[in-house]
Amino acid sequence: MHERLKLVRIEAGKTIREVSHALGMTISAYAHYEQGIREPSIDILKKICVYFSVSADYLIGLED
Repeated sequence: MHERLKLVRIEAGKTIREVSHALGMTISAYAHYEQGIREPSIDILKKICVYFSVSADYLIGLED
């Protein structure tokens, strides 16, 4: 998931700082999701999907 998460952020032209601020979390917390160190909770995953207008299925690799 972390590869796709980074990809959608880059495609959206956003920085980690911008995304973390929009989602109401620390920069390091969001960076850990992109680095694969941590997995987001369902609530955070939902916020990420809404923010980037992507499906959870796409982020977790169930669809392309």
